[in-house]
Amino acid sequence: MKTVLKGIAALGFVVGATMAASAAEYPLIKPVEQNWSFAGPFGTYDRGELQRGLKVYREGCAACHGLERVAFRTLEDLGYSEAQVRALAGEYEIQDGPDADGEMFMRTAIPSDYFPSPFANPQAAAASNNGAAPPDLSLIAKARAVERGFPLFVVDIFTQYAESGPDYIYNLLTGYEDAPEGYEQQPGTYYNPHFLAGTSLSMAPPLQEGLISYDDGAPETVEQYAHDVTAFLMWAAEPHMEDRKSMGFVVMLFLIGFAVLVYLTKRKIWANVAH
Repeated sequence: MKTVLKGIAALGFVVGATMAASAAEYPLIKPVEQNWSFAGPFGTYDRGELQRGLKVYREGCAACHGLERVAFRTLEDLGYSEAQVRALAGEYEIQDGPDADGEMFMRTAIPSDYFPSPFANPQAAAASNNGAAPPDLSLIAKARAVERGFPLFVVDIFTQYAESGPDYIYNLLTGYEDAPEGYEQQPGTYYNPHFLAGTSLSMAPPLQEGLISYDDGAPETVEQYAHDVTAFLMWAAEPHMEDRKSMGFVVMLFLIGFAVLVYLTKRKIWANVAH
């Protein structure tokens, strides 16, 4: 019986070690931590950065990636007026229906609608992109992250580090490079050592120098584009982050005050009681 248990334990150790090694294999280059305005317990979104990020998404990403969980009306949180949001929504068409004849039809989007997918269905998306359907970006900043491992994850608890997803996205967008000599690259893929699921991916480098014009004088570089669109995607994934942090700060102050009151009450009640 002991021999069997030892064998099972050894097998479990080998399997666990193999899985750990496999999980740690990619990305080949771990994400470099970036400086984000929304980082830390008191971080907030930079509205100018978010507006630039929306522009990068619309002009550099929207042809392949949807944003189906983001309603046009929420763009007012980025600093746009109601008229600007209505005008922006009017640039899109939404499938609606059925009508009185039971037919679906297309109509101009309104602020209460959500960003439409660029493809009719996942199969059409995959067929247009070498068999790999581009993911929807609504929650990508929270869904994609590289585990930092011990002891960093312990430190992260105290520093409130929650930017692993944005760090990964930024490094992926800026990390394309030529494949090393001798590397057998699958046709139609692009080498990127920052990719979480391998060494190359079907998405071509989406950003280029001078690709998108900024009206506020911000640098029109790949790094700036990547930083701005990543910040925007973080907002898309967690639009109420600032409210959450504000509420958390108030709760912490309440708990500290409550703890002080409990301590003083205890001292007053038991001060003259013999122990």
